[in-house]
Amino acid sequence: MGREFELKYQASPEVLSKIREKFGEFTSISMETTYYDTADLALRSRKWTLRQRLENGRAVCTVKTPLPDGSRGEWEVENPDLSAGVSQLCGMGAPVEILGYVNHGVAPFCGARFTRLAKTIELPGGRVELALDEGVLLGGGRELPFAEVEVELKSGSDAVAKDFAATLAAEFGLKKQPKSKLARAMAL
Repeated sequence: MGREFELKYQASPEVLSKIREKFGEFTSISMETTYYDTADLALRSRKWTLRQRLENGRAVCTVKTPLPDGSRGEWEVENPDLSAGVSQLCGMGAPVEILGYVNHGVAPFCGARFTRLAKTIELPGGRVELALDEGVLLGGGRELPFAEVEVELKSGSDAVAKDFAATLAAEFGLKKQPKSKLARAMAL
């Protein structure tokens, strides 16, 4: 299992441009995300995320679950077939119960289409990924434009990501984004 610790901030396209200017070259990734759940939202009630994402055309299946410290367990595998991908993820340590939900029927509930500009930042004591996301959330036949900044810990202690994110937020006037893309898309 991977452990995901990230901090999200609301932004505007103008702020994303300013951050990009400060940090230079980023890698551009076209993202098309579909989130799945059961008809009775059993995954959401457990705070589990099941998604299939195209990243520059590469299909990636992901399961996320909450951890007691506020971070998330995260398992990812490249596989264009959701059921086969979830089976692989369970073999990697994702909760086996999720396979039962998939086998009994999950459906797409919402999604997102966006461009991610990503850059790895080496810091004293660790490494983070700085991601600048801009696109639309999709749900209920509606679209909602969004722009946000993510700081995800790649190595080191949580404090490395928190300190970098706090400095970035202060410099660019960023406000925390308390809700995930999934939560905001489902609210549509």
